[in-house]
Amino acid sequence: PMRLSLKAVSGLILAQIAVGAGAETIAGFDFEPGTKLQVQVSPFTYHYTYDENHRQVQMIGLERERVNGKLDGITFFTNSFGQPSVYVYPWGGAYNELGGIRALSFKWTAGLLYGYVEPYENKVPYNYNGFSPGAIVALAYEFKPGWSAQIDLLGTAAMMFQLNMQIK
Repeated sequence: PMRLSLKAVSGLILAQIAVGAGAETIAGFDFEPGTKLQVQVSPFTYHYTYDENHRQVQMIGLERERVNGKLDGITFFTNSFGQPSVYVYPWGGAYNELGGIRALSFKWTAGLLYGYVEPYENKVPYNYNGFSPGAIVALAYEFKPGWSAQIDLLGTAAMMFQLNMQIK
């Protein structure tokens, strides 16, 4: 069921992007000149400790980076236990040209996570009925204009490898 849901959501997101590619508003995101919109996918997540209940994480998302470096976005994913989940982050920042390296960026995001429900509700802190606060720090490297690879640190649990494609 989750694979179908991710495919359906992915298709709707991409259709919205294709229809509004020249518009000032895409998928509900308003744009000022210089704003970037990226599609995010994750092919692999590495868990720091083994758990026989771990499943491969699948993620797709949209992220907006404003000219001033502020980030916001949404990701849909299956969590480490195969449960459908979402992370909405209205707060975040990107610090580009880290250490004087044009292609290297540091990112942080904070928001609300939903999806860790019974019997895994205790796998994330401050969980209440599947909702919990979320925060992620990441390093991104733009290896080709509009394309970047990113490593997300997911607390003390895992590290996610991500690919980003700029669409605006």
